[in-house]
Amino acid sequence: MSFEFELIKECPDTGARAGRFHTPHGVIETPVFMPVGTQATVKTMTPEELKNCNAQIILSNTYHLYLRPGHELVQEAGGLHQFMHWDRPILTDSGGFQVFSLGDLRKIKEEGVAFRSHIDGSKHLFTPESVMAIENALGADIIMAFDECIPYPATYEYTKNSLERTTRWLERCQAAHKRDDQALFGIIQGGMYRELREQSAREVTSVDLPGYGIGGLSVGEPAEKMYEMLGYTTPLMPKNKPRYLMGVGAPDNLVEGVMRGVDMFDCVLPSRIGRNGTVMTHEGKIVVRNAEYAHDYRPLEEGCNCYACRNYTRAYIRHLIKANEVLGIRLTTLHNIYFLTHLMQEIRQAILNDSFLAFREAFYEKYHG
Repeated sequence: MSFEFELIKECPDTGARAGRFHTPHGVIETPVFMPVGTQATVKTMTPEELKNCNAQIILSNTYHLYLRPGHELVQEAGGLHQFMHWDRPILTDSGGFQVFSLGDLRKIKEEGVAFRSHIDGSKHLFTPESVMAIENALGADIIMAFDECIPYPATYEYTKNSLERTTRWLERCQAAHKRDDQALFGIIQGGMYRELREQSAREVTSVDLPGYGIGGLSVGEPAEKMYEMLGYTTPLMPKNKPRYLMGVGAPDNLVEGVMRGVDMFDCVLPSRIGRNGTVMTHEGKIVVRNAEYAHDYRPLEEGCNCYACRNYTRAYIRHLIKANEVLGIRLTTLHNIYFLTHLMQEIRQAILNDSFLAFREAFYEKYHG
């Protein structure tokens, strides 16, 4: 299977790119936002609803699926696509972020990471080889190499040692990866240090792979620091391969990431804030559960064509959320996912029309963060 990336258009004034990435389950038009379905489901959404929101690809989590229901069961069911009734592309992360966020429940060694399950305290070991076996069994189109996502802040010495281990782990992942119908992506680390970002970018991209992730950002650092690190990293990445900024999904972060040459993004943000009664609009966030919306009979966003905005009012959705009715968080989540997928469509069209900078300016004139 050839995982071809077509670079269709580059913005002449920025790093923004429009492209197409070919996978066994369809072509992904980039730049793209990927909703997160941690446990083989995007919380509260059906696959049909995600398709109606124009979700082209979704992400699932290796760590969680390994613990429950188990990768062997998913493989027995025909792989993730069949198991979760999703016939478009899927990406699985390596579980690295989840394992390293366990803190005292895990121990890092050259071999891999020993950890205790957050569910029942049972002991487990993730190595590059075992993670590849799990991801091969899950059967996603794109699989991520096992890496260490370091905390912020971290010392220069720790960051350097970690990224060099991540490079060694990538080589072990490549050797252990057994399926040519799955694209293995390496992950660039390097913390908040320019020299180390550049070192990691050179090392990771020297391993010939179908695409590359940028990890260790959006981990608590200021947005400007993230943009600075992106500015050092993306110019060193191959132009003919997709670039994936991991864990980023705020609307302004997407615009700025695209401007710096990123093609793919994922984040739990649209579903997480949706469950708190918060929705994204072109004019910033609205906390629809607030009392000021009790008599507001407008849609969540004027002009939005999502199912929630076509059929329901802020007042009704607020009522559902205050009454703890599941439909309320289904509608806010649906709207947020629709908002982000269509924001990416707007960005892509602006790149194709040679009007990306004008689009960015117009976006910020309305958006209040």
